[in-house]
Amino acid sequence: MPFVTTDDGTQIFYKDWGGGGSPVLLSHGWPLNADAWEATALFLAMNGHRAIAHDRRGHGRSSQTWDGNEMDTYADDLACLIDHLDLTDLTLVGHSTGGGEVVRYLARHGTARVSRAVLVGAVPPLMVRADDNPGGLPLEVFDGIRAGEASNRSQLYRDLADGPFFGNNRAGDVPQGTRDAFWLQGLASGTRNAYECIAAFSATDFRGDLPGIDVPVLVIHGDDDQIVPIDISGRLTAALVPDGTLVVYEGRPHGLPDTDRDRLHADLLAFIDS
Repeated sequence: MPFVTTDDGTQIFYKDWGGGGSPVLLSHGWPLNADAWEATALFLAMNGHRAIAHDRRGHGRSSQTWDGNEMDTYADDLACLIDHLDLTDLTLVGHSTGGGEVVRYLARHGTARVSRAVLVGAVPPLMVRADDNPGGLPLEVFDGIRAGEASNRSQLYRDLADGPFFGNNRAGDVPQGTRDAFWLQGLASGTRNAYECIAAFSATDFRGDLPGIDVPVLVIHGDDDQIVPIDISGRLTAALVPDGTLVVYEGRPHGLPDTDRDRLHADLLAFIDS
């Protein structure tokens, strides 16, 4: 299996599919891994692009490091992979936590290798409530997720998959296999890594990162996202980036790469090829 080794010795697993078309790098959400993007990677590769997806440190097949479970290191790991593969004219796509990873990469490493970015149900600008972010979610929400991670992570992942992540608590129509895949990927993460990543996705402040992004950014968000509500995330992000376009999936949930796969694939391909 392909791995790249970071400066601190962490092994980052990645998939690299497709031929000689322009590359697309897909960053996954918490507590998942590259398998969450498998259908999208296959679609892009079959439509002429090179599709790359990695397991964030502490997730999936990558090293379960004790340290580095925060956005700066995630972004530096991403830079290591991009440099290792010598990617240029790159499209970065991030879902949920992966969207934060993409934004922090652009802030720390610039856009010399990047032509465009897509943020899908992504966590920027800042999820947690603060004095200067009164619309954010209360800290108690994330403390509850941490408590579930510490006490019975298997049940936490089951509850998220069966409930709000895919919007199954609304209509009860999400296939069992889709929900099982979330649970299985979650349990493949390291427990410390997943625990600390909760702070990374909820409390990292990207408000200073977004205005400096100098490539086109497509922001895709469901307006019934119960995990990362659109009014504290997608709408604000699209307003903060200089060249941002917001596409709202009306009535749709957080797990768009699974629940709205065909529409998302069409929107991604149109943006990448534009």
